[in-house]
Amino acid sequence: MSKVDFTGRVAIVTGSGGGLGCTYALEMAARGASVLINDLGGSFDGRGGSHRMADQVVDEIRSAGGKAVANYTSVGSRTGGEAIVQAALDAFGRVDVLINNAGHLRNVLFEDLDDDILDSILDVHLKGAVYVTQPAYKLMKKQGYGRVVFASSAAGVFGNPQQAAYGAAKAGLVGLMNVLSLEGKEHGVLCNALLPTANSRMAAAMDPKQLEAFGAQYAAFGEHLGRTYEPEFVTPLVVYLASEACQSTHGIYSASVGRYARAFVGIADGWNGPRNEPATADDIGAHFDQISDTSHYSIPGSLSDEFEIINRNLRK
Repeated sequence: MSKVDFTGRVAIVTGSGGGLGCTYALEMAARGASVLINDLGGSFDGRGGSHRMADQVVDEIRSAGGKAVANYTSVGSRTGGEAIVQAALDAFGRVDVLINNAGHLRNVLFEDLDDDILDSILDVHLKGAVYVTQPAYKLMKKQGYGRVVFASSAAGVFGNPQQAAYGAAKAGLVGLMNVLSLEGKEHGVLCNALLPTANSRMAAAMDPKQLEAFGAQYAAFGEHLGRTYEPEFVTPLVVYLASEACQSTHGIYSASVGRYARAFVGIADGWNGPRNEPATADDIGAHFDQISDTSHYSIPGSLSDEFEIINRNLRK
């Protein structure tokens, strides 16, 4: 197996002034990448700003002999996304890797979700990923090589209370990855999504009761937990997905307390209704157990792939 190496590659990591993003940037830089450290430098809920966080990571990389520059632009606008990519171009001349990691957290019960919270979360997590990825993708497509990692979340794919806006944005990133992976594959641009779990400063936004519940779950691991809740345990999966060694695309991968696994959206074989007239709601009720049975399923690779699966099942 070849060593994961980023010599000659240029990476952009958004939200890399601390936490998970910082670990990704440090590890890629240690493996030869030139890295743009993008961070607004605000609080965990996206308020405020400072150059300090990004500058500290750049200093650490340079002190270790690596190459890095800082950028403090918000991902939350189209001009911001273009400026971030242009900064990498100005500093290093190309862009090979983009890790869409920038984000913040504002938890609230669904009935209390207002436009301020909703817009803030969607603008940074979902629209921000579009704004940065679009100009980066154009460069990658032209050069015939690229790797894009979208930091989604189990809160979006599986759900988590008080995170309706966050979950919607993170689930949207999976949809974005699904489409871009299909469009980018023929151009050598591979895209995957990440479901990371790690202790971070975003925990400050969590409901104390949820934190207590998570604490009890961690405690249940006992000695098997070790240090696996730390961000560094997510890093190896992300770094691999961002590397030339990785040939996966259109995948969703979980990194949670030291366990690495593929997650996927599957479709059950279901029930084939009548061909010449629509089934009735009563028919659906009569066959609902078969419709819901997940013992036999397929994993579609695209919308058209689902039709092929249906056709295949019809011929059985």
